[in-house]
Amino acid sequence: MAIVRRLGKQILERDSRHTEVEGTYSVVRTDIGVFLQVDTYGSRSRQATGKKSQSIRFAPEAIEQLKRILNTEL
Repeated sequence: MAIVRRLGKQILERDSRHTEVEGTYSVVRTDIGVFLQVDTYGSRSRQATGKKSQSIRFAPEAIEQLKRILNTEL
């Protein structure tokens, strides 16, 4: 599992096609802070459909950064 504290902007050289999957989020309260956790689950074409595939936790500073990105770039 990854904890993201800072997001750096990267310009993609080319776009690649992504597969649609299910996603969930959780608010996780720990002794070191509150995190937003985003999980994705295996696509229909995977052998283990519906199994948790990726999990990312955003630290408070990354959450604030995401808010700014959403407000200014989308």
